[in-house]
Amino acid sequence: MKIRFAKSGLPATGTVIVGVLADRTLTAAAKALNEAGNGALSRALDAAKFDGKAEQTLTILAPAGTTLSRAVVVGLGDAAKADVAAWERIGGAAYAAAVATQDEDVLFALDGIDGAAVTTAEAAARIGFGALLRSYRFDKYRSEATEKKEDKPKITTFTVASDIGKDAKEAFAPLDAVAEGVFLTRNLQSEPANILGPEEFAKECQKLEKLGVKVTVLGEKEMKKLGMNALLGVGQGSVRESQTVIMEWNGGAKGDAPVAFVGKGVCFDTGGICLKPAGGMEDMKWDMGGAGVVTGLMHALASRKAKANVVGLIGLVENMPSGNAQRPGDVVVSMSGQTIEVINTDAEGRLVLADVLTYAQREHKPKAIIDLATLTGAIIVALGGEHAGMFTNNDDLADKLFRKGQATGEKVWRMPLGDAYDKLIKSDIADMKNVGDGRNGGSITAAQFLKRYIENDTPWAHLDIAGTTWTNKDLPVVPKGATAFGVRLLNDFVADHYEA
Repeated sequence: MKIRFAKSGLPATGTVIVGVLADRTLTAAAKALNEAGNGALSRALDAAKFDGKAEQTLTILAPAGTTLSRAVVVGLGDAAKADVAAWERIGGAAYAAAVATQDEDVLFALDGIDGAAVTTAEAAARIGFGALLRSYRFDKYRSEATEKKEDKPKITTFTVASDIGKDAKEAFAPLDAVAEGVFLTRNLQSEPANILGPEEFAKECQKLEKLGVKVTVLGEKEMKKLGMNALLGVGQGSVRESQTVIMEWNGGAKGDAPVAFVGKGVCFDTGGICLKPAGGMEDMKWDMGGAGVVTGLMHALASRKAKANVVGLIGLVENMPSGNAQRPGDVVVSMSGQTIEVINTDAEGRLVLADVLTYAQREHKPKAIIDLATLTGAIIVALGGEHAGMFTNNDDLADKLFRKGQATGEKVWRMPLGDAYDKLIKSDIADMKNVGDGRNGGSITAAQFLKRYIENDTPWAHLDIAGTTWTNKDLPVVPKGATAFGVRLLNDFVADHYEA
């Protein structure tokens, strides 16, 4: 779908979207529509008990006094309190209502709103961004035999009309680049595991080279030489070769240390010898969610030419049971030299991350490092799907990530770390074991495990995105399915704190 920006005004035909504020105040476009129909819009709002609450929508067929096919009224809420994320949600809600019209072109008539918390140009850009994010659809495997043509979205152009369309277009340009990264991540997270294995994923990463990203792929031979036995142990039961991919974007000052992002990329997780129950195992195709976010983030940063040095690293494996699979009780020597007793082969993501974290620090010496992983079911029990769990050794980093989460709507919540939890992963025969005692504090003991691989007090944060990577219902800017949670959060984080 193409996002356009135009001068203010109502179209003569098709579908128009107009706004109503929280106190039932009509915007200029809504007033014009109401006057054309001799108060028909006001009567419709009364009948529907429409109060202008943010994201509330109402569709009016063939609005009186016009030649329009439909009018969609969207609640704008209290404009004085609406931040950029609120305008994005309004755009998403407007798109979701308008897509049912079957029109190819729709226009959101946005007017200058007195007392708004953001400029009209920024609001217009964010409405377009929200509509674009909501329009995502993964339908490459749907055939006409199972989906009627009339059920497919028809909107090809979503226009936001305001009195400063040129400024809105300029504000939207970097957001369009971020949307490309979001869509790449959602595509990766949505692909079935028979299509997207470690090597296929690595090839997708190599496509970023056309954007100026330096991409290096390590195969099993190279990883064995480096001593990445924790990662290799996870993938040894699969016929598919494990990979580590390093993506470098050097948009900042030459020689400036990069910020590093590390992603867990378990392309399918059966649990290995500790086999998962059959029910819901199909969801494990998106156990590479963290790697998907890092890849989409690198795409977004390169597309908008971010003025920062960033390195993204992902460990790609498939965790399968076989005669060659890792066994419970095995001991592996990680790249750092620390030994791990593998108690549970279904606690595999932390083994992958351990070696990639070590590689990231020793090869790139980052000024900060953030890892993302669909790591534990325990974090879903704790936080549901509303927040990702955040574990960190640095208060300043925690504050920055929390604030960016609030601003983008991709929220994180800080969880505890401490010696008492660290003692739970003490092994009798190795430096550590890969799970704690029992199920209590499962997401925390996983984070404690990762913390042991952070060297020289490097500022580090671990985001457990197990509960936020996939949604089983439509959200304002995220249709049902893969969310790409983290791309927008970390893009803004880099823009605010690491760009020159």
